[in-house]
Amino acid sequence: MDSVRTALGSAIANHAPPIPEFGSTESKLAYLRWLGAMSERLKRKIPELQIRQEFLQTVWYESRRAGLDVTLVMGLIQVESNFRKFAVSSVGARGYMQVMPFWTRVIGDGDPGKLFHMQTNLRFGCVILRHYLDRERGDPFLGLGRYNGSRGRAPYPEAVFAAQRSWLPGDRAVG
Repeated sequence: MDSVRTALGSAIANHAPPIPEFGSTESKLAYLRWLGAMSERLKRKIPELQIRQEFLQTVWYESRRAGLDVTLVMGLIQVESNFRKFAVSSVGARGYMQVMPFWTRVIGDGDPGKLFHMQTNLRFGCVILRHYLDRERGDPFLGLGRYNGSRGRAPYPEAVFAAQRSWLPGDRAVG
């Protein structure tokens, strides 16, 4: 457990700003097309343009940083909080990715209030999801089940996969 704590702690401790870097003009153009399309889709959930763009940029950055598919992360956020920054579950999970406060003691500085900070919440959520996917040898069904505490039961992973499809390029439906 100490090695897991150390690895996860260092993953959330890097305070690099979510500034995308691109190896080519084409990859930068692809990102900008994605940002424009996703911003339009998310407009009803996050009406203010600047907040919406910062959110999407951070989701993209933290997803890539953790080696996750950004559409999976968007689907998870849709299921977990419906894109509400200050969402709190009946068991106390917080923010966009519904991170449990105990994680701040395990891999952070112990301040659960920071889970309402956009970048902190998205970084914790992505690092935790990556950890669970690694524990399940890349199996998204089992990894999502661990994330939600419902490992082996279908409703949660299936809901995330359904939401994920609405964030694929070319798909227009967002719940």
